[in-house]
Amino acid sequence: MNTPNTAADANRGGCPVHPGLAPVALSGPRFHTDPQRLYADMRSQHGSVVAVELPGSVPAWLVIGYRELHQVTSDPELFPRDVGLWNQWPNIPEDWPLLPMVGTPQPSIYFTAGAEHRRHLAMVEPALDAVDPFQLRRACEELADRLIDGFCGTGEADLVADFAVPMPVLALARILGFPDEDGPSLAWAMKALADGGADAHIGFVRVGEHMQHLLATKQQWRGDDVVSRMLDYPAPFTDEEYALDLTAVAAAGYLPTSDWIGNSVRLMLTDDRFAAAFGGGRHSIAQAMNEVLWEDTPTQILAGRWAARDTRLGDKAVRAGDMLLLGLAAANADPHIRQHVADTVEPVYSGNSAHFAFSYGEYRCPFPAQQIAEIIARTSIEVLLDRLPDIDLAVPAEALVRRPSPFLRGMTTLPVRFTPVNAVGGTP
Repeated sequence: MNTPNTAADANRGGCPVHPGLAPVALSGPRFHTDPQRLYADMRSQHGSVVAVELPGSVPAWLVIGYRELHQVTSDPELFPRDVGLWNQWPNIPEDWPLLPMVGTPQPSIYFTAGAEHRRHLAMVEPALDAVDPFQLRRACEELADRLIDGFCGTGEADLVADFAVPMPVLALARILGFPDEDGPSLAWAMKALADGGADAHIGFVRVGEHMQHLLATKQQWRGDDVVSRMLDYPAPFTDEEYALDLTAVAAAGYLPTSDWIGNSVRLMLTDDRFAAAFGGGRHSIAQAMNEVLWEDTPTQILAGRWAARDTRLGDKAVRAGDMLLLGLAAANADPHIRQHVADTVEPVYSGNSAHFAFSYGEYRCPFPAQQIAEIIARTSIEVLLDRLPDIDLAVPAEALVRRPSPFLRGMTTLPVRFTPVNAVGGTP
């Protein structure tokens, strides 16, 4: 008796290694209430590579083993980020809600492979690398102060809606060259795109419109910004390529940074180990931010890679064109690489950055982009705790609600209270 051996076969007849086990639906409350327990259950039942089913009965593999994920992200020839290889295209409707996240064949840094991907990276990465970290920090301090001024006199706030959501998009707007007033519209569009819901396609179109308008402006008037430096790159690119690359930079930098801020503040508000941060201890902020990248990473699952040919991964037979989803959070928690010692207070992530929060390999988040995200997040938190040192949760920790998404992990709200203080400048 033959057992199924592809992601598509697994969805028809059960898990390829454990016949009779249905593929795991990549949806449901456990992904945002207790994902680590869910990943542990997956690992015990299915192994390090799991047959999963996306909305619309679309099959895929979810890679949750650290070693297997390292293998996939280290081999761009066998596992390229080339969505054009996908063997499920005949079954994907035009309005599939995850399509903006998974992508379609297009000339973008995020959806090209091999030499073409490297051509885009050679233009985008130096433009990001030229961002002055000291100027960025000063801009973030100014923007954080402006946002805090908007609620500091009330004694209460929702740190997601009032701070963590607008802060990264305002900072990214400064880097890219957008006027501040475009921030709210850009933030809504990027959040809608990333959430993969009913508004995902509208969000994708709106983001594209913002980028096209910005590109047209910078083609006429250059400035000290990422877009101008991309335009000054000597190799030729089309307007479509520029706009798509800008969309990729903005989308990848916005919501994960927002959730990095929110998840880090939540950790410091709910864990006594980080109480020193509220007395001005900056070292505790860095520790909390790194712990979040291990334990509560904003990007839980990343789409995707596509097998260039038939192969084996872990104990599964993967066929050419199968989609592999990168289980970043699950791989971080893989017991094969975790070195917890009983009763220790220093877990594996203390001083360790070998996590998959920014992915890995040729298609990882570019190092300059990682630095930009870290400056935005850390500066935001430092200014917040300096301005509001007695901040505390306004609801029990167990009442906090996560975004209902298997792909992204952030807070829907983070209500806090504090002693009202005076504004330091003008309102946002």
